[in-house]
Amino acid sequence: MYSKFEALLKEHNLSAYKVSKDTSISQSTLSDWKNGKSCPKIDKIIILSKYFSVPVEYFLS
Repeated sequence: MYSKFEALLKEHNLSAYKVSKDTSISQSTLSDWKNGKSCPKIDKIIILSKYFSVPVEYFLS
């Protein structure tokens, strides 16, 4: 999932910090996803899909 998130960051020329501030998803949560310490819950996936204007399925496939 995080690789897809990173691809969207690059595509939209954004930093994880900016997304964190805009979505209220903490930086530590994003870091945990990146490091494989946790997986995103559906509510966070929905927030990110709306933020990037992609279908939820983008992150789930």
